[in-house]
Amino acid sequence: MTLDIEHRTLEAYIQALFDTDKPAALQIVQDALKNGVSPENVVFAIILPGMEKMIGGMLSDNMVTLSQHFLAAQIAEEVVDRLLPLFAVVPEIRGHVVIGASHGDFHGLGKKIVIGCLRARMFEVTDLGINVAPERFVDEALAVGAQVIAISSMMVHTATGERGAKRVRQLLQERGLEEKFRIIVGGAPYRFHPGMFRDVGADAWADSAAEAPAVVSRLVQEVRK
Repeated sequence: MTLDIEHRTLEAYIQALFDTDKPAALQIVQDALKNGVSPENVVFAIILPGMEKMIGGMLSDNMVTLSQHFLAAQIAEEVVDRLLPLFAVVPEIRGHVVIGASHGDFHGLGKKIVIGCLRARMFEVTDLGINVAPERFVDEALAVGAQVIAISSMMVHTATGERGAKRVRQLLQERGLEEKFRIIVGGAPYRFHPGMFRDVGADAWADSAAEAPAVVSRLVQEVRK
């Protein structure tokens, strides 16, 4: 019976995401809880599959829009934060990521989608916002005990500039911190030049928000070895 409720709830939830109807999506989650679906199953059988279907790129024969991506990630972040304290056993946090848009870059939407994906996958995330100085990436990563520094760039000159990931790498080298952190980058310039992440001193890049948790997980494990 519960599986049937979860299946019907997931279908309704995906439709609400597809319609970009946030109130309806949140009501569907609330109804599932009232109908006996556990907080754990709401997250892992409804919220995460829904987000992955939307952010995966295609749903049925329709291209998913950026607004639908954003809504799926936003709701996932909100619901996970609200339901985690209600879990019978709180899941272990998989790692800590400091994330921001590189210096001179004022594009924040893609970063927000990535944050939603990471938090839904049980990563702790510190969001530094946009136009972040390289020194702040390093200082905050040290302050919060992060393993990964994530730098978003939506323009070539902010991706490759001297105040972006290159400078973050230099700071890690100068301070003897390269073993404590890994750098991941993302954004449009890296899709056109997949090898660019190496040129700017990063350890990895993610092609999409959906791929980011798996890449970050690998980097966290490298730091913890």
